[in-house]
Amino acid sequence: MTLTQEQLLASQKAHLETLFGLTNKAFEGVEKLVELNVAASRAALNEASTHAQAVLAAKDVQQLLSLQASQFQPLAEKAVAYSRHLYDIASGTSAEFGKAFEAQAAEIQRNFGSFVDTATKNAPAGSETSVAVLKSAVSAANNAFESVQKAVKQASDVAEANFSAMANSTMRATATATAAADVANAQRKR
Repeated sequence: MTLTQEQLLASQKAHLETLFGLTNKAFEGVEKLVELNVAASRAALNEASTHAQAVLAAKDVQQLLSLQASQFQPLAEKAVAYSRHLYDIASGTSAEFGKAFEAQAAEIQRNFGSFVDTATKNAPAGSETSVAVLKSAVSAANNAFESVQKAVKQASDVAEANFSAMANSTMRATATATAAADVANAQRKR
């Protein structure tokens, strides 16, 4: 099977379009990450200023301890939310790259399958066994590739479920610790 000049040019054009598309997706991911970090930094600075003013205005140790204890829950919630946003940006960008990879892999598989079909049709008489072995090997490779894709998808799903479970667990633990600190502060005041 010989490729014509038009086919080569079309292939190169498609690959360049894919490359530029992926580059744009990467930059979009970086932009989202920068926006997230700027927003988080701005919020942290404002909250630090507000908290510092509240600490300076505290009249006694009990009020200071209560103020400090009240910061744990919101801080944990913000950390979990930041992690979730970060994960969403990373997984979204990764999904775009995965789609492009799958499309390219499917195209390569189709082209290779076409090449094998053409080659087997033009095979000399008596080479049926070799052709059958080649087709079997191609089929096995395609099946292995599909199995790897499914395994990667399952691993991604498990990772996302674990991330969500960890975030929920962190939030529950923080809520419990904050409640315990509030009870301890209430008991100290008595």
